Amino acid sequence: MRELRPGDAGPAVAEVRATLASLGLLPTANGTGDPSVYDLAVEHAVRAFQQQRGLITDGIVGQATYQALRDATYRLGGRPLAYLVSAPVSGDDVLELQERLLQLGYNAGRPNGVFGPQTERALREFQRDYGLTVDGMCGAETVSAFNRLSPRASGGRPVLLREQEQVRKAGPRLRGKRIVIDPGHGGTDPGVTVDGIREADLMWDLARRLEGRMVATGMEAILSRGPDQCPTEAQRAHFANEAGSDVFISLHNDRNASPRASGLATFYFGTAGKGTSTLGEALAGFIQRELTARTGMLNCGTHAKTWDSLRLTRCPAVRLELGYLSNPGDRARLADPAFRDLVAEGILVSVKRLYLLGENDQPTGTFTFADLMRHELAKS
Repeated sequence: MRELRPGDAGPAVAEVRATLASLGLLPTANGTGDPSVYDLAVEHAVRAFQQQRGLITDGIVGQATYQALRDATYRLGGRPLAYLVSAPVSGDDVLELQERLLQLGYNAGRPNGVFGPQTERALREFQRDYGLTVDGMCGAETVSAFNRLSPRASGGRPVLLREQEQVRKAGPRLRGKRIVIDPGHGGTDPGVTVDGIREADLMWDLARRLEGRMVATGMEAILSRGPDQCPTEAQRAHFANEAGSDVFISLHNDRNASPRASGLATFYFGTAGKGTSTLGEALAGFIQRELTARTGMLNCGTHAKTWDSLRLTRCPAVRLELGYLSNPGDRARLADPAFRDLVAEGILVSVKRLYLLGENDQPTGTFTFADLMRHELAKS
């Protein structure tokens, strides 16, 4: 679909307005104003919705925002739900299903609103345990069963406990861990470009430097794309899932209309009051602290987002926005290969901290590549 922005008009805008009104974000049309026009009230409502959903808050209805609006209209029981390999079903009804299964003790995986194989397995287990037809489909019979049951426990974060146990079992050593490194953009999409410096080229170079260090520790590092490729975010997430990745790290630069904007930020999957990737959040925190300590760049914090590269990966996933190419200072540092080496080391150390789980750790910014290699060899 084409992007919808302030000033646009037509049936697509009317559909967006109706959806926002049904979600309580926009007053119902009362005869004042054209219901097919993208006016200021619609822009404010779209921004509020985007903020709630962990999307880029730009007031523009692109593909991601449009899909999220459609997802928000579904309620559990309103349609049958099943795992479709070619076109996975998504929506708030799937999210509610996942949360109900988790509350009842079934491992539906991260509650991300996408009906995948893990959700189907959990649903089949629930159906078998409660004497229902075991078909992996959430229809009227299954919804009725949910409505008759109370959760075994309320509150808590069962996904957190499962993810922490998964990391504990994996052990503190990096050897054998499989990491997908995702250099942003690529191919015909150069990303942010300022004074001939291209985001895609910088992040490809950083990815290769990080890959080399990871391989040296015995990790299996895989790049999500080649130098002349630009997969979609969903394709990058699918690649990580198919590769059986333990961690997914996406590398990007940012831009701003003001040349004064600078600094770095790290993102993980999550929304306000909804599901969160707890290990993704932890890794984002490690990366943010390590890189600000090592580089002195402005700390723009860690943030929960629902971008496809974070939401659709089954492993802990983070996206790093490393500096603003629109800022002369950030741009000069990023263009320096020695600076990119420093960043690669900081990211690697952050992954190590994730698997150490706080044991035998060192102060932020002091754990060197040599220290890490000694740690790895000592555990042999």
